[in-house]
Amino acid sequence: MHFNPKYLLFIFIVFISVQTSAQKSKRQKLEARRVQLQKDKIYINALLSNAKRKENNLVNELKDIKDKINISEDIIGAITNETKELGNEIYLNQLEINKNKRALESLKKEYAKMIYKSYKSKSQNSRMMFLLSSENFLQAFKRFQYMKQYNAYRKKQGVEIQEKTMELQTLTDSLKIKKNLKQALLSDKKQEQSVIEKEKKTQEGLLSQVKQKENKYKRQIRGFIKEEKRINAQIDKLIRDAIAASNKKAGKSSSSATFALTPKAKELAAKFELNKGKLDWPVERGFVSTFYGKQPHPVVKSLTIQSNGVRITTNKGSKARAIFSGTVLAIQIMTGNKKAVLIQHGNYITVYKNLENVIVKKGDNVKIKQIIGTIFTDKITGKTILDFVLSKNATTQNPANWIYRM
Repeated sequence: MHFNPKYLLFIFIVFISVQTSAQKSKRQKLEARRVQLQKDKIYINALLSNAKRKENNLVNELKDIKDKINISEDIIGAITNETKELGNEIYLNQLEINKNKRALESLKKEYAKMIYKSYKSKSQNSRMMFLLSSENFLQAFKRFQYMKQYNAYRKKQGVEIQEKTMELQTLTDSLKIKKNLKQALLSDKKQEQSVIEKEKKTQEGLLSQVKQKENKYKRQIRGFIKEEKRINAQIDKLIRDAIAASNKKAGKSSSSATFALTPKAKELAAKFELNKGKLDWPVERGFVSTFYGKQPHPVVKSLTIQSNGVRITTNKGSKARAIFSGTVLAIQIMTGNKKAVLIQHGNYITVYKNLENVIVKKGDNVKIKQIIGTIFTDKITGKTILDFVLSKNATTQNPANWIYRM
């Protein structure tokens, strides 16, 4: 099968246009990510600057510095990726421009040949003779229309390719400017590396102080871990008791590890699952300062912590809010009269710990984003941190897989 080169050119141009569009979309996402990171950095710096510098707070201060360093490095990484995508866009656009330029040159040559042949044969075979030599009026009309349309087509095609080339050249120039801006921005952010280095020196100094009294801090951290385990055990028991009660009510074995759900509860659980990765945050604004799972302590590396959920640092006075509609399963009183609220969503449970006060009670039906209480602010550290846990039956889940962009 023989393919017309013009069709191949058209297919290539369409392919390049699609590729360019895809690259642009990816870059826009990267740009949005960078902008968000920069906003997060401003917010985190403002939030963490409230921490009071006391000996008992050295471990917290070290954790703050680490958070600041991490987000600065994330910003640098985001800009690097964005600049790379810009380079890819420029390359694809340049390919399209080059192809159109070659097509334009070919078109000009063909057009020049046509004009030359027309001029050369003007004395013997003028347009008038070409028309008069027609066998009938219809043929003459068709020849006239052909000449007119052919010339118009050639001119139109030449204009279109010139316009397309100019358009692409403008786009490429714009992308080059943007790339230069990104490179300048990257240069600025790399200068921030010197600020990061200063933060690291401060970090080293504080770490040295911590190491001098490492045993003391280890005891403090172990005490915190022990208390955390005790609270988690209480919450786990509440959930298991609720599972047993649901099975007893349904006439099933109370030893089952899963909730016996009513049709309405099954429907709610199904909706909850459908929203995996899209669920609302349990606070209006904040950042994850401790992630889910087993991990070394962020400062005293020789100690390991097991986080059943995430810790979200937020503003003083912030409210905890339900991430999905459900029913308040229980309210647990913790050390220092702090509270934890358990909300049931079918066979899913969300737990909101470290609340100073709550405005819901057991059995209440809550809606998405409904406020359930005020988060406790530590008077020594100045930190306001919500401990958030998500479970399926009695098995904890990683909230980052469920909450939107966590």
